[in-house]
Amino acid sequence: MFTGIVEEIGVVKGVNKTGSGVLLKIGSEKVYSDAKIGDSICVNGSCLSVVEIRGNILSFDVIPETLKRTTVTHLKINDSVNLERSMKADSRIGGHFLTGHVDYKGTIIDISRKQESVGFKISLPKEYADFVVEKGSAGVDGVSLTVLGVAKEDFTVYLIPHTLKNTTFCAKKKGDFINVETDIIGKYVARDKVKASDFKDILKEYDYI
Repeated sequence: MFTGIVEEIGVVKGVNKTGSGVLLKIGSEKVYSDAKIGDSICVNGSCLSVVEIRGNILSFDVIPETLKRTTVTHLKINDSVNLERSMKADSRIGGHFLTGHVDYKGTIIDISRKQESVGFKISLPKEYADFVVEKGSAGVDGVSLTVLGVAKEDFTVYLIPHTLKNTTFCAKKKGDFINVETDIIGKYVARDKVKASDFKDILKEYDYI
């Protein structure tokens, strides 16, 4: 699990094809310090497992499903990526719960400015529309963001200067692809097929109300 609070911006040092996908190598200044083989690291919102550590460079095996569903497939050497280590049970949760399981690869439809903040309008496929709500949360490239507005085919988030400076959003452009993870709580709520009225009927049947 992650919180969507990016710890640092890492740099892609290698993208090597393997028989089962890609070996992705990321250089870091902080995240590598206590990393161990098998640790989960959130890379641009995608949960990847460390398979090799050489100095400050972490390597990850990326399988075809991840390449298909995320922007990892577009990464090149020297590209910047958002990094976050998995959360600790005894730490504050500054963002919201993220699993690192990207739902879809979205597109930045538009970028706008509102005083000091910058707004990003991001595509929203119909099958994920029920999981994104105004004032709710979304993980976008691994960053926990508050949804300011939802339209039929897109949603909008605004970033304050601090977030822009400390994430890869500072270099994003209109038309760029971006990883989106919708709110896990919203997914479970949408999946629940039992209505409140059904519960009430069941309780009446057993004389609880």
